[in-house]
Amino acid sequence: MALRERAGSEATIVSDVYLAPVGKSYSVAVQVPVKRNGRVAFYLGLGSFTRQLQSVFKEQQMPAGWIGTIIDRNGVVAARSHEPEKFVGTPVRQDLVKVVQENREGFHDWDSLNGVPVTGFFNRAPASEWTFVVNVPRNELQQTVIRATALMVGIALVLLGLAIALALIVGRKTAEPIEALRLAAANLRRGEPVTIQPSGVMELDAVSIEMVRASEEVRSTRVELETRVADAVATAERSQRSLLQAQKLEALGRLTGGIAHDFNNLLQTLSTGLQVAHLSSTEPRVRKPLESCQRAVDRAAELIRQLLAFGRVQDARLATIDLPRHIFETTPMLKSGLRSDVQLHLDIADEIWPVTVDPLQLELAVLNLTINARDAMPSGGGLTIRIRNSTLHEPVGELMTGDYVQIAVIDAGTGMSQDVLAKALDPFFTTKSVGRGSGMGLPQAYGFANQAGGTLILESKPGKGTTVTLYLPRATAALTAIQAGKGSLQPGTLSGRILLVEDDPLVADVVVPALEATGLTVRVAQSGDEAVAVLNAEQAFDVVFSDIVMPGQVSGIDLAEIIRNQFPATPVVLATGYSERRVTVPGVRILAKPYDLAEVVDALHSELRKKAANS
Repeated sequence: MALRERAGSEATIVSDVYLAPVGKSYSVAVQVPVKRNGRVAFYLGLGSFTRQLQSVFKEQQMPAGWIGTIIDRNGVVAARSHEPEKFVGTPVRQDLVKVVQENREGFHDWDSLNGVPVTGFFNRAPASEWTFVVNVPRNELQQTVIRATALMVGIALVLLGLAIALALIVGRKTAEPIEALRLAAANLRRGEPVTIQPSGVMELDAVSIEMVRASEEVRSTRVELETRVADAVATAERSQRSLLQAQKLEALGRLTGGIAHDFNNLLQTLSTGLQVAHLSSTEPRVRKPLESCQRAVDRAAELIRQLLAFGRVQDARLATIDLPRHIFETTPMLKSGLRSDVQLHLDIADEIWPVTVDPLQLELAVLNLTINARDAMPSGGGLTIRIRNSTLHEPVGELMTGDYVQIAVIDAGTGMSQDVLAKALDPFFTTKSVGRGSGMGLPQAYGFANQAGGTLILESKPGKGTTVTLYLPRATAALTAIQAGKGSLQPGTLSGRILLVEDDPLVADVVVPALEATGLTVRVAQSGDEAVAVLNAEQAFDVVFSDIVMPGQVSGIDLAEIIRNQFPATPVVLATGYSERRVTVPGVRILAKPYDLAEVVDALHSELRKKAANS
């Protein structure tokens, strides 16, 4: 921390030599700041054993008596050309430390760690404040001086001048490579490329080569790090967009869910009343308006189902389907919504996995996507629906790893700008003119995919077209059997005692007479709590028919679990228009509100028949 405070937040720092707790070896750490948007986002740290620095001396050919030493800012030996195992981690003399700390480079006389009088030449790196020291025994220097003096005395003043000139040249040749090394070290610190011209000095050239290699590695690491950071930022932004979109649809789902529950009860009352009136009337002039009213109720129920695409999963409408077969059966409807200048192509792979979805919501989602694609191609073009199996080994957006089926709707249209793309999944957002679009096509498809446990991926570029991909989880359940058409409601076809659990008195007022007309004896409970009390107080019922969402502590799902535990012989049929809980009670049949009376009679008859067979 002290080094960081002294160097500042944007500087690269090199620690002093320390004894690593793991491995018990002397080590050094380097900390490099990484910036994002001009500010330091985090620090990249690297620890290494000081013995790695010994490679600096491996290729050196210094005279036998010369000693190269690398010391940290406190004078502790990090590497040494002679006997490193003995002296690494040992502090040098304090007079040497003082001289080095007061001067960037120079020379001084002292005794080496071996006790040999030497003249040391040192150079301290400005960034790390570590120092490279070369110690030359003084006796060797003195012998060289004596020989040079004798030589110069013997050959005259001219030769003396030549020797002085040669000494200057040698000094310049030594200083220039060292300066080049210093500049290279500065470039390395800044992350810039390091290029050094050969100096002819083997030791300095070896250091230069290592610095060039280090520069290349640092730059490569920096590029890789920047790429990873950019990918991480892009992934975080996608996740943030997905989270915001999910929160929007969650809020819309809660709002529409509450409205749908109450509205479905009203539709149930209207639908049941119309069916009872239809059965009791033989006058054609009366039956025809009743049939028209029933169709209007069915349309209203379908609108509610579209809104519920943003809510919770509706178990009553789920089915495990053969997706290619379903798409083939839907193709005529899709083609009817396209213009003659738009050609629809199906590209479906073999052996597509089954999926568990709401089939009508699937049809609506694919239809919405094809209509959007059609409107994006005002001059016509090709529209492809491609279906593939896909195994994700890494998460994609909000999807976890696993097996999925991809439904991709690909057009060659005008595409979307980034601004439009960012809002495309928002409910009621549309770029079409008033009356030409509701802005619910893509959001409905997104809500459907999320409700099925998958997601929607939207890719588009202006002038390049748009690809919308639905990911649906692979189903493990068997394919759902195709149900026959609705039966007819016949008076006196059933017998037995039924407990009807319905909190809405309007629904109960019309359903009870209809069930009694089939021959059933009906007992009504207005909540799950009341139903539990009735079951405990009276004799067993032949079947229980209950709503799911009710006031009180006991919901329809809770009631089904209680009956399974306490009255296992009593079958249960549940009805729901909207619920935030998935039905996990085994063997419970579920009907979707508003239900048809013939559906109810068929379900109750089936459960009563199963009970009789098991008795």
